[in-house]
Amino acid sequence: MGDGTECEHSFALPLPPGAYDLVVATAKRTPRVLIAKVGLDGHDRGAKVVARALRDGGVEVVYTGLHQLPEQVVAAAIQEDVDAIGISILSGAHMTLVPRILTLLREQEAEMPVIVGGTIPEDDIAELKSQGVAEVFTPGAPTSGIVDYVHSLVD
Repeated sequence: MGDGTECEHSFALPLPPGAYDLVVATAKRTPRVLIAKVGLDGHDRGAKVVARALRDGGVEVVYTGLHQLPEQVVAAAIQEDVDAIGISILSGAHMTLVPRILTLLREQEAEMPVIVGGTIPEDDIAELKSQGVAEVFTPGAPTSGIVDYVHSLVD
């Protein structure tokens, strides 16, 4: 152009053969997780602690807030194109609400793991997992373990 705005020299170094493929293959994708409080459970401190730990651990978090219906959770998860759904539940309604979420996901042909956190009796954990829940974290679970688990879903 001749106006002095163009650069005549390129400072980019060429990549050796195969280096681009190696960079692409080792690049990690940022996981996206939807955190939801379903039903009438009004205590969201644990969900917010987990959401913050996930965010601080390099996970993109979509938080739906309190009092979500299973239909709202599944619709939001699909719309947000998340890698997993995290359900925080303390109300004791986990054996009703979580299976409903699993059913709705199957009906929508949406394949994404469902992770449950909260006060869940041991017998119910086994039943939820047999129905398709990927993992259950109970009170006292280290947040670092939750973060590591979520990252393992996309690695």
